[in-house]
Amino acid sequence: MRRTSPMKIVFLMSDNAGTAGRHELLNHHPDEYGAILGPTLIELQQPAYRAQQIAGWVHERFAAGFNAMTDLPADLRTRLDERFSVSPLEMAFQARSRDGTVKHLWRLRDGEQVESVLIPSRERVTLCLSSQAGCALACRFCATGDFGFRRQLSAAEIVAQFRDAELVSRHVFGRGIANVVYMGMGEPMANLDAVLASLSILHGGFGFGARRITVSTVGLVPGIRALAARPEPFRLAVSLHAPEHSLRQMLVPIEKRYPIPDLFAALREYQEAKGRRITFEYTMINRVNDSVELAHSLADLLQDVDGFVNLIPYNPIPGRDWRPSPAERIEAFVGALESRGVEAAVRRPRGRDIAAACGQLRLEREGMEVEERVEGLDGES
Repeated sequence: MRRTSPMKIVFLMSDNAGTAGRHELLNHHPDEYGAILGPTLIELQQPAYRAQQIAGWVHERFAAGFNAMTDLPADLRTRLDERFSVSPLEMAFQARSRDGTVKHLWRLRDGEQVESVLIPSRERVTLCLSSQAGCALACRFCATGDFGFRRQLSAAEIVAQFRDAELVSRHVFGRGIANVVYMGMGEPMANLDAVLASLSILHGGFGFGARRITVSTVGLVPGIRALAARPEPFRLAVSLHAPEHSLRQMLVPIEKRYPIPDLFAALREYQEAKGRRITFEYTMINRVNDSVELAHSLADLLQDVDGFVNLIPYNPIPGRDWRPSPAERIEAFVGALESRGVEAAVRRPRGRDIAAACGQLRLEREGMEVEERVEGLDGES
């Protein structure tokens, strides 16, 4: 296992991480900087164009803090640093896998910690980021649920994962992030306001293409409808894991509130609005949800939805007796889907040696031994 100290990439460390009471600029689109910074600039007798200078430093040049903004007067930098913040994150830990995957544990201002993962491939680098600290949905196969829910992340805390990880990607891989997936800790649709705000900032504030951003959900119907109502063509992934109500409710308890018929009605609305293929995540658990009969039930469910199925071999978590589906059962499941015209692929596990799945690096760093569940989607370009 290869571990990398966070001090080895010092430019990631915000020079204002860990302080409180200042206004987070990353909560805002650059177009809002004039209104946010205007009163301070007037008070300090600075020209209005300083707001766009600062926006350029934050969103284009990825400045770690005001001290890096060398074309601003020194006294202005000092006063801005007293009132505003560029990033709410501090890197607590970094680990790099033998397969190239890089995982970060980020410390927030209140001491909470969240994770993001950089997943390189031959064609692109994908970032998997978090939307909550912990998660309340308690999916049976997910390590994050073992924390319980701690709190929501702000838009700034979500966007900062991208901003800081972009610098890592350039440094480690020699190229920037090509795709972003909201598949880390937490349920994005349960933090809808902050997630939608962060999408606007990533897309409009950083110029990141909407088709290169995927939002994942276990099936919160109001969030799916809100995403469908957006003008931008953001992609959607659904953590399905079972095609039948009783089994899915056991694996994904939110099924009780938003059952499969209601979920698929919302998915059809999304598809009518966006014309985009939906990715379905399906964790393969031996003799739990991996029978050929269930594959045919899944195919039935997808008959009127343009979907692609990602099959994810389960990785054990302490306290569960489940095991991953063996290769022959996965192959039979894929064969049944393909015989019905459903496209499917088995996702290759990444970052096994660094606990790269959702929530597991944090568990490991807190002294709990867990196996990793593969998380993150190498999104389409």
